[in-house]
Amino acid sequence: MRETDRSGRPGLARPRPERGTPPAGVPVPRPRRALHPGAWWLWALALGTAATRTTNPLLLALLITVSGYVVAVRRPHTPWARSYGAFVKLAAAVLVLRLAFAIVLGSPIPGTHILFTLPEVPLPDWAQGIRLGGRVTAEGLAFALYDALRLAALLICVGAANALASPSRLLKSLPGALYELGVAVVVALTFAPHLIADVRRLRAARRLRGRPDKGVRGLVQVGLPVLEGALERSVSLAAAMDARGYGRTAEVPTAVRRTTAALTLGGLLGVCAGTYGLLTAAAGSYGLPVLLAGLASALAGLRLGGRRSVRTRYRPDPWDARAWLVSASGAAVAALLILAGSLDPGSLDPGVVPLEPPTLPLWPAAAVLLGLLPAFVTPAPEAARDPRKEPTT
Repeated sequence: MRETDRSGRPGLARPRPERGTPPAGVPVPRPRRALHPGAWWLWALALGTAATRTTNPLLLALLITVSGYVVAVRRPHTPWARSYGAFVKLAAAVLVLRLAFAIVLGSPIPGTHILFTLPEVPLPDWAQGIRLGGRVTAEGLAFALYDALRLAALLICVGAANALASPSRLLKSLPGALYELGVAVVVALTFAPHLIADVRRLRAARRLRGRPDKGVRGLVQVGLPVLEGALERSVSLAAAMDARGYGRTAEVPTAVRRTTAALTLGGLLGVCAGTYGLLTAAAGSYGLPVLLAGLASALAGLRLGGRRSVRTRYRPDPWDARAWLVSASGAAVAALLILAGSLDPGSLDPGVVPLEPPTLPLWPAAAVLLGLLPAFVTPAPEAARDPRKEPTT
C-alpha cells in the first residue's frame, strides 16, 4: 500500500504500532523476575517446623496470620494459587474432627471442670482404655484444641507454599536426579488446584443454566464431569510426557552408577541417624555431625545422579538475594522457636492441668513476626488482566 507524505510525494506506508505498545523513544519497563519457587517452599516449611515446636494457641494463631498475610499480598493471579482456601478449609475440618473425637471418645487428660456428660456406651473387656460418651471436661477439650491447632497451622503453611510457588517452575528447578520423582510430586500437588478450578467452572455453568449447584444433587451432578475431566487430563499428561522423552536416561559408566547409589543410600541413612540423634537426649553429641555428613553424601549422590538426565533447562530461575532473604526469614523463625522451646518450654507448651489461660511470650512472638519479611522484599504480583478490555494507545 502506498501513501503520500507531507510534501505530496508518494511513499511507503509506515507500519502502525500495535495497540498497547508504547510510542517510540519511551523506554519499555523490564518485567520483574519472580522469586525462586524453592525459596517459598523453604520459607513455608520453616514456618511449619516452627508450628510443630509449640502448642501455644496464641503463637499458632500468629503463625497462621503471618502466612495468611504473605499469601494475601504476594499470591499470583493464577488458578493454582486459589488452592489456599481449600487448605484452610481442610485445616478447619481437622480442627472440628479432633474436637469431635475428644468429645465422643474422651481424652486421656484428667480434668475436674466438667462441661457436660454424654450417655456412655458400655464396651467389652477387650476394649479397655476406649470409651464412648461420658464426661467431657474443659481440660480435655483444651488439650485437643491445642493439638489440633498445631496440625492445622502445619496444613495452612503447606497451603501457603502451594499457593505462592509455581509447580512447573519448581519442577524445573529440581536436580536432574530428582526429576522423575519431582514430576510425580508436582502432578500430585496440582491435582487439588485443578480439581477446585473444575468444580468452580462447572458450578458457574450450572448456575447460568438455571440448574442447582448446591446440596447432594448438585454435588452428584458436578462430580461426574469433574471425574471425566480428570481422566482426560491424565491421558493428555501421559501423552505429553511420552512425547517429551520422560523416563529416558543417558548411558553412564557402571562405576559411576554404583558410586551414586552408595552415596545416596549412605547419605539417607546418615540423615535418619543424625535426625534421631538430634531428637534424643542420649545421642545428642553425635547427632549434628552425622546429619551434616549424611546431607553432604546425599547431595554428592544427587550431583552424580544428575548425569543420567538428558533434559535441559530453558531460562532457569536464579537464586538471588531475595531468595536468600525469604529462606533466611523462615529459617530464623524455626531456629528461634526451637531455641525458645529449650530455654522456656512452659511458654511454648502451656499446660492444661490445672487449666489456665495461655499467655503470649514476647520474644518468640517477635521471632514469628520475622516471617513477614517476604511481604516486603518480594515483588507484588501482576494485576489480572480483563480479557474484555482491550488496551488503548
